[in-house]
Formats: sequence, structure tokens, C-alpha cells
Amino acid sequence: MLRYSNRSIFETMEDSPSFFMWNPGNATNVDQFNQVLRNLLDSLISNASIGDSQRKFAAANVSGPGFQTIYGLVQCTPDLSEQECSKCLFEAITVIPHCCDGKKGGRDITPSCNFRYEIYPFYDSTNVVLPPPLALPPSSTDVLSTEGKSNTSRTVIAIVVPIIAFVTLVILICIYLRMRSRKQIEVEAENDDEIGSVETLQLDFATIVAATNNFSDANKLGQGGFGPVYKGRLSNGQEVAVKRLSRNSLQGDMEFKNEVLLVAKLQHRNLVKLLGFCLERRERLLVYEFVPNKSLDFFIFDQIRRSQLDWEKRYKIIRGITRGLLYLHEDSRLRIIHRDLKASNILLDAVMHPKVSDFGMARLVEIDQTQGNTNRIVGTYGYMAPEYVMYGQFSVKSDVFSFGVLVLEIVSGQKNSCARRGENVVDLLTSTRQNWREGTASNIVDPAITDGSRNEMMRCIHIALLCVQENVADRPTMASVALMLNSYSVTLPLPSQPAFSIDSRSLSVIQSEENDSEAGTSEESNIQSVQASVNEASITEPFPR
Repeated sequence: MLRYSNRSIFETMEDSPSFFMWNPGNATNVDQFNQVLRNLLDSLISNASIGDSQRKFAAANVSGPGFQTIYGLVQCTPDLSEQECSKCLFEAITVIPHCCDGKKGGRDITPSCNFRYEIYPFYDSTNVVLPPPLALPPSSTDVLSTEGKSNTSRTVIAIVVPIIAFVTLVILICIYLRMRSRKQIEVEAENDDEIGSVETLQLDFATIVAATNNFSDANKLGQGGFGPVYKGRLSNGQEVAVKRLSRNSLQGDMEFKNEVLLVAKLQHRNLVKLLGFCLERRERLLVYEFVPNKSLDFFIFDQIRRSQLDWEKRYKIIRGITRGLLYLHEDSRLRIIHRDLKASNILLDAVMHPKVSDFGMARLVEIDQTQGNTNRIVGTYGYMAPEYVMYGQFSVKSDVFSFGVLVLEIVSGQKNSCARRGENVVDLLTSTRQNWREGTASNIVDPAITDGSRNEMMRCIHIALLCVQENVADRPTMASVALMLNSYSVTLPLPSQPAFSIDSRSLSVIQSEENDSEAGTSEESNIQSVQASVNEASITEPFPR
């Protein structure tokens, strides 16, 4: 249990806010089950509340009706007194008739205490010191545990347990110190900018030439601004996608090194996997896993192919992208801001699972760093957050903004730069917001979606509007987005005004073709990508709003 607050929380029993969950399965012989459960929890509460200042915890199991074993666990924060712990737990179990009556399992969690019971073991008994076997009243049938421990046994336990606890504590401290030392070494290694830190991934040029049949046109998957992408097959039979950066590529040595160093350290099912790279002669090549279904934009922006993506597939794609971004922002060893999240950088595998790709523009920040600044703006129009475009400020919330735009594209099947509203063509964010205000948000749903949950579609639109709010602080984190998508019990706040849409006329640009993906597509893209400088001389054409 982890808790923090901007006020003192020690030696204070608090039973709210709280939440409970339950096992959907129903118990057999409910009255008998409840009686055995109540006796089990009462006994555990007594054992937990008399704990010391280090732990107030108890877990045990008893035999219930129908040859079922009931497992129980109760816990208080160790700063509570015996009376406060008992009070907190007894109040917690009073929710059972309201949430879990007759259910095979349930739990209630409050700031100061929690309990859980199931008909299967959910804790590792080898890692906890269990209380003595429980003694239940004769009215509880099929009870295995018996009462009665001799005074000698209690004395032995009172002596042995503190000794074991002390030895365990010393061992844990030694392990912690050793792991911290090792982690410091790893951090120093990770901060090394040299490609030599991933030398094990380096492939020789001859191997890649053989895999791609000397970069034959027959193996060419696509052509982008960074260079062509080829399909290849290594000597072990593994299919790969080879990105061959052109000499005139917009991705320079810095971006190439950046992508190698970052992607090599990332391992997640929703991120494209880097298998190797080559720096030989004047060649710069990246070797990725081959993803057969090309990129997301290949489907959702095509009048015919979009019908292959029903709502179930689109919803899975949205959730997969969420998991990938959550890993980048919070769950990986590094905190990485992608900075170029868009439909063409989402690859789809054989079963349409999404994989976030193209980390050439990604930035590594400290785990506790909230934002960064740059004087070099990179990305794609329509997906970039306003604070990034105007002031060069990027953060995880910049990726959240891009994610919100991407979700609206997935739901609507329209590009962010042009969405139809009646006879007018406006940007997708404006169109969505106007429909939302008028209660006609369903109008932006792709007509190609003929089935699926309308509630899920409306919820995705709602979440997307929260992500594209102009105020950075109002946007949710990807952890909050994941919770919103996975739990309908979470109430969504009303979105404020979305950020303005970035018009391609408002900045000096370098027109380039996008690199559709590491797996490549057979079509060329003509979306404009930004590569401008903040606070440097430029010519801007004013347009009235």
C-alpha cells in the first residue's frame, strides 16, 4: 500500500474515500458461508490489531461449506493503535452485505485498512508469518482449524519470531544496498550517449544486403521522407523491415543515434521492436521486426479498407496505443516522450494489435521531470500540442494531446486537418467540439462502423476531448486514460475548450513525405511535417481568427 498527502496522515484512522470489489461467482449455502466468513474475519481482525508498529496484518484460511476453502487477509497501516485498527476493520467489513453478500470473494480498501477474502489462495503463505490456526465456533461446520496453543508454544513464538524478523530485516537491507549500487551503475551506463552501449545489436552491411536481396525493388515496402523501407529475411528465417536512411534524410545522425539508444531499451508488446542497426561506410540502417499489416493510416483514411476495422478492432487499437504510451511515460525504466505520435506511426501486426513506432524524435527525460524545452520543433501538423508549437515546451501531456487527436481520427475515420460539418469543412477538433456541445457527437462516428457499443464510442470521444484541452494541467495522464477506458465506474469530467488547431500557414515548414512506418506502406504521404525553431527569425503570415 502506498499513500502520500499534503497533510499529516500518521496516527489518524480514515475510512474514506474507499472502494470495494467482488467476485462475480455466488457461494453455495450462503448463510453457512457468511457465518464461516464472519468468524474468519473476526479472528483475523483480532490478530492484526495487536500487531506492533512495524506491521498490523493477518492472513489465514478455513474450510467452508461445500468443501470450499475460504482464504482471508486483513491489514491496517502500522501507525494505528490497536483500538483504531479494530475499529477501521470492523467498519470495513460492514460493507459486505452491500457489495459482496453471498459472493465467493470480495474486498474493501480504505486509506487506513483493507480486507479481502476469496475461495482461492491470493497471497503467498511462504512470504508471510501466518497467525496460529483459527478456532471457529462449533456451529461452523467443516472447520479444520482447532484452538489451543500452550503457553510454552506462545513463549517460543514470542522469542523466535522477533529473531527471524531481525535477521530478515538485515538481509533485506543488504539486498537493497546492493541493488541500489547496481542501479547506479546501470543509470550511468544508460546515460552514455555512445552507440557502443548497444554494440550487441550492430549488424554488418553484408548481412543486410543479403537479407534484402541487395535492396531490390521487389522487396521495397515504401518510401518516406527519411528514406526507403525494405522487407528482408535474415539467415535464421526471421522476416524484418529495414529502414535505409537516405543521405538527404531529415533524420540526422543525432536522431539516428537517439532512436537506436531509446528503442533498444524498450520491450513492450505495443511498441515496435528494434532488432539491430548498421553504421558502415555512409550507410545508416535500422532493422525492425516485420509488421505485416502496415500502418493505421493505411486503413482508417481509405474509403474501402476502413470497413475492415469494425468497432471492436478500433477499440482494441485505442487501448493498445494507451498501454504503449503508458509504458513509455511511467512503466519503463526510462521516461520517454514520443513527440511524433500519429496514425502513420502506429503499426498493425497480423492480428491488428497496434505497435507504436518511429522514435527518431523521442526525448528521454528524468523520471521526476515534468517538462522540457527545446529550440527545435519537430512533429506533424494537427497532432502537436499548442504549448509545444508556440513555446517549445514538451511533456507527457504533449503526447496526451497527440493521443486525443489520434483517437478522434480512429473513431471518425477522418484526418484531423479536414472534417465535414454539413457543407463546411473544418478541422476535426472544432467539428467534434461543436457536435459535443449540441449533443450530436454521434455525427462524427465513421459511417463505416455498422456495429459495436455506442456507449464505448461516446466515451472514447469524451476522453479524446479531455486529452486535447488547451490547459496542460486539465489533460489527464495516460494512467488516468487507461483507467477511464477500462472502468465505467470512473466519472469523466466535462472537457473545457479544446486547443486551437495548428494551420499549416502559420509556420514556416519544410515539405516532406512522411516515413509511413518501419514496416512501410506502398503509398506516399504528403502531410506537412514541422521542423522550425523557437525564438529565431522567421516570416509569419497573419490570418484573422
